[in-house]
Amino acid sequence: MANKPMTKTQLVAALAEKMDTDKKSASGALDSIIEIITEEVSNGGAVTLPGVGKIMCRERPERMVRNPATGEQFKKEADKVVKMTIAKALKDSVNS
Repeated sequence: MANKPMTKTQLVAALAEKMDTDKKSASGALDSIIEIITEEVSNGGAVTLPGVGKIMCRERPERMVRNPATGEQFKKEADKVVKMTIAKALKDSVNS
């Protein structure tokens, strides 16, 4: 069974240790990165995190979908979805 995902608090603590700084600075840096990524992807752009992957917004066209409970088909409007493509370096490090 896999371990629980790292929480933001744990991530901030690890980041502060790696940066050799306090948790407040690390939390501010993490919040700024998240804000920049959110803004860029919301505007239709993409962000590449070297060694991790690429986060992008993709538009999905209008399509017919089915309600699995009733079997009823209906038209779903076009929408946008956030996708992340994982970098080959990360895949290789996990599989080695």
